[in-house]
Amino acid sequence: MNQSELTDYVQNRTITLPDGTRLPQLGQGTWHMGEQKDKEDDEIYALQTGIDAGMTLIDTAEMYGNGGAEKIVGKAIESRRDDVFLVSKVFPHNAGGERLINACEQSLQRLGTETIDLYLLHWRGGVPLRETIDGMEQLKREGKIQRWGVSNLDKADIEELLALPNGENCTVNQVLYHLGSRGIEYDLLPRMRRAGMPAMAYCPLAQAGRLGGKVHEHSVVQSIANEQRVDPLQILLAWVVQASDIFAIPKTDQSERVWENARAAAINLTNDELARLDAAFPPPSTKQPLDIV
Repeated sequence: MNQSELTDYVQNRTITLPDGTRLPQLGQGTWHMGEQKDKEDDEIYALQTGIDAGMTLIDTAEMYGNGGAEKIVGKAIESRRDDVFLVSKVFPHNAGGERLINACEQSLQRLGTETIDLYLLHWRGGVPLRETIDGMEQLKREGKIQRWGVSNLDKADIEELLALPNGENCTVNQVLYHLGSRGIEYDLLPRMRRAGMPAMAYCPLAQAGRLGGKVHEHSVVQSIANEQRVDPLQILLAWVVQASDIFAIPKTDQSERVWENARAAAINLTNDELARLDAAFPPPSTKQPLDIV
């Protein structure tokens, strides 16, 4: 599969949001971008390469690099805004009232855009969910955001959210999920599926969370990678996108790694390989604490 064919494949491997919007299942993360000036050019080029590869969903946050990641994204999409679906996140302490409005406006300025396609509560803090929902709905009415969602909310939080007025308008829940961290499969993911709410997996390459970077070093992962003639990290990413309703947003500032991530979307794991991975990293049999980094 050449690069043009791969781009078409990635673009056509989609998940449909509750409002009918279709997005590529494989996107790009930006955690730790915008923190070092000498990496700026590489980060911008990597994001632009990702857009070329069909990964037009870009996730960022006001927290990343203290706004620096949003600035990097803004520069990367300066002449390509219409090609990109932008996701950003608000700090919990900014998630209500005028603080939410001001935080969103500052993110818009850093991103160099008039609207954010999907705006997420980064994690739950002291602001009541009702107040956050009201603020998100106001931002939608004003056209500053098109949709809103949440991040790092567990099942009980999602239940509370959905019971509130306009809570059903929550578009996604972004959570840590990878082969070594499968706790959401026990009750959170099934509840989200019943609500028609897609999951967005951050750290899908197991850079953080339970077991951390040791996952790709596991002998079973290494063995399957050797059989498939791919990199072990590609096996981890292929495993996440094997589910048809889970977005994956790997982050890299290396353009060559971007294409490796794209190729992972085209890896087909057999039933036998999936069973071997399950044996090495069993799905949860009991409730697990939500893994957060």
